[in-house]
Amino acid sequence: MSVIAISTVPIEKITVRVFSIPTDAPESDGTLKWDSTTMVLAEVFAGGHWGIGYSYTHRSAANIIHDVLFPCINGVSAMDIPACWGRMLNSIRNFGDTGLCMTAVSVVDSALWDLKSKLLNEPLASLLGVYSPQAEIYGSGGFTSYSLEKLSDQLYGWASMGIKKVKMKVGRRPQDDPKRVKTAKKTIGDNVELFVDANGGYSRKQALAMADTFAESEVRWFEEPVYHRDTAGLKLIRDRAPAIMDIAVGEYGFDIAYFRDLLVSEAVDVVQADVTRCGITGFLAVGAMCRAHYLGLSSHCAPSIHLHPACSLEQFRHMEYFHDHVRIENMLFDGVALPSNGILKPDLSRPGTGLELKESDVAKFEIARQDGQ
Repeated sequence: MSVIAISTVPIEKITVRVFSIPTDAPESDGTLKWDSTTMVLAEVFAGGHWGIGYSYTHRSAANIIHDVLFPCINGVSAMDIPACWGRMLNSIRNFGDTGLCMTAVSVVDSALWDLKSKLLNEPLASLLGVYSPQAEIYGSGGFTSYSLEKLSDQLYGWASMGIKKVKMKVGRRPQDDPKRVKTAKKTIGDNVELFVDANGGYSRKQALAMADTFAESEVRWFEEPVYHRDTAGLKLIRDRAPAIMDIAVGEYGFDIAYFRDLLVSEAVDVVQADVTRCGITGFLAVGAMCRAHYLGLSSHCAPSIHLHPACSLEQFRHMEYFHDHVRIENMLFDGVALPSNGILKPDLSRPGTGLELKESDVAKFEIARQDGQ
């Protein structure tokens, strides 16, 4: 692949596509049930190259990308990602600069970082600057809809792959959670750490009681024990939870203000952030904020889009290797990194994020498409 002479490379067109992929079984967590996953994906074109970005969000995000975001960056240099970021945030001001609109911004932002790397013929990790050549993962799934047998099989499968940390869902039926957690710990043994995620399914007092109960099974990570915006409740639990247990929150952070408030309130031990909700640009900013507060950063879901930026951050701890998204990304993309002994390494021989759509395989999942230029 040749490198073009670069001063300004105007963005020329965009293609926005929506895919719907059924789950391999009914799934639920502490507060939600689902049987399919929607991916909104954008391809941004400039200088004879294209970049790919995506988010797991509602299909209506595609309309925001096509009708609102692309018009405000069309003709802007693909090299000037801060300018594009600022224009996109300004364009959604009257619609709400969080939630659904920010998933749309995140899709385009990730595509622009991929595009810029391809224009420079560099892997994204090298463009950002490599801090670590690899990222640790933890296996994530263990849905509340699973039987004890299915739960044990999934967790054991990750442990047998050499993954040293695994996570399960709790919070839907609190009375069942102690038994499920004990079963999980017995399955994985002493050499694999157990994480739990309540998705905000507990009250404050329930979460405090569960923290003590889960500590008996050596649970090392308690994610979203209460509603993620209840910073007072999170701080209460962080201060009173057993010392072996990290309290983690942040997957619903769309803007910098959310993460600032989380950090200033001293409500968590580990911050989570999701590129598909805050963009690569936002993810890098969160990494800098975590550095300033001496806290670790863990990525939420979508491992393939997180791998390169994760390897650029000093405070980065580990990546969520989420069952649904691992399955989908391997189905839809070439270039997906495969784990080895609980580690993912970016392929530095491929430009950008290294991902390419499997056009012959994605057609059956595509439910919408829009082109803009």
